[in-house]
Amino acid sequence: MRYAAFLFGVFLLAALPAAAQLVDPTVTINDKFSERIDIGISTNEIAITSDFSGADITVFGAIDGADELLLATFAYDVVVALEGPRKPTTVRRKERVAGIWINRHSIQFGPIPASYSMSSTRPLADIANLMELASRDIGINNIRLVPTGSIGDGSRLTEFRDALRRIKQVGGLYQRDPTGVQFISKALFRATVRLPANIPVGQHTVRAVLYKNSQFVMEKEIPLRVVKTGLEQFIYNFAHVYSLAYGIVAVLLATLTGWLGSVIFRKD
Repeated sequence: MRYAAFLFGVFLLAALPAAAQLVDPTVTINDKFSERIDIGISTNEIAITSDFSGADITVFGAIDGADELLLATFAYDVVVALEGPRKPTTVRRKERVAGIWINRHSIQFGPIPASYSMSSTRPLADIANLMELASRDIGINNIRLVPTGSIGDGSRLTEFRDALRRIKQVGGLYQRDPTGVQFISKALFRATVRLPANIPVGQHTVRAVLYKNSQFVMEKEIPLRVVKTGLEQFIYNFAHVYSLAYGIVAVLLATLTGWLGSVIFRKD
């Protein structure tokens, strides 16, 4: 009976269209192609300490079922990206009013990656067309920035989008390396993605996307956790879980430090 039930389940699974088979919620497959991509990293957790100044993460991967002739002619392309936790972001524009700089305009965007580091075999423009890349949020300029709330007449929307991308890149949170993915032997590849010194803590995602002759083949994701350790972790948890107590302690410490300074450097 169990064997018959197993065969019946296999039959139902095989009868489904390949695109509808939920093999893995972190995998997206184009059933037109037989090639498959797999990736791995040396650790699933990054510990942030007081002397953390950034780091490079190496992602290893392989293309299963790759055609050797197509490999030799560089028909396969891989894009690897490390995406930070998605959070709503507000962009504000200051203007001078009566000699004082104040926030006059602001636009809030829906959840976007707090950090984004991307590497690829070639520049994105040589891998696929803009519509394809934008549909999968591949590339800094293709990350969807959807405004929420009131945006007025919308005439400033492009300006605020450009400003958000510029702020992220200047702060080192958005980075790209158009030649950071390299094939090391036939179907094996290696990619390096950068973790900035100010990388946010939380659940990050490593994405690898495979293209064949500019056509999407497969995408796979694996999680990467970034956490604070030691004293930094204690202060971070204290500030976020007990924010009122943290504020009171910070004021008391500032007051005590100021008083001690006045006593030590007081002139008789």
